[in-house]
Amino acid sequence: MASNQVDQADKSPQGQDEFDNPPRGPVGVHRGPKSLGVRALPYLIVVLLAVVCGIGVWAGVSGILPWQQQKPTSTTQVIRKPSASKDSTSTPSERNEATTAPSTPPAQTPSQTPPTPAPVVNRNTQVLVVNGTRTSGYAASKRQVLVNAGYGAVTASNPTGNLPAANVVRYQNEADKATAQDVANQLGIAQVEQSAAAGSPIEVVLVQ
Repeated sequence: MASNQVDQADKSPQGQDEFDNPPRGPVGVHRGPKSLGVRALPYLIVVLLAVVCGIGVWAGVSGILPWQQQKPTSTTQVIRKPSASKDSTSTPSERNEATTAPSTPPAQTPSQTPPTPAPVVNRNTQVLVVNGTRTSGYAASKRQVLVNAGYGAVTASNPTGNLPAANVVRYQNEADKATAQDVANQLGIAQVEQSAAAGSPIEVVLVQ
């Protein structure tokens, strides 16, 4: 019975072909795995399209394309206009003076002048004390006051001429003015004057 079936199969009009005994594994319509670049290409195209669309939307809203140079603002123009007008109104001589004027140090003000030296009191100057009062030894007592103050050349004497109306300290030269004022301060005398008739560089006349 089996042999009859084999004989009938061999005698079939179609016979055997390659599909009656297919090989193992995918053959024909099956393809191998795709590379990474081929698979990522659609995503790159989508990203590029999104960037281009974003640039177009930004340019439409702002009105400025990224590659266009931005014009200077009106504030900069307002700042530059006064300088241009100032240069145009200035004369050539003024511009030359502004560029060629040498730098000079500022002039000294009166407050910067050196101070006047203070008067010098010379307590080695000769001082004559004249007693024009009726009190004996009054000139000697005033002489001792000056000696205690540091004066080293003080002499007491009696008057020889006319006497003034009040106590006075006289000095012959202008250089002794400060010393005469110090003598008057030591003796409590208010009147100080310059006189060529003084009997000493500094003369003290006591009448009271």
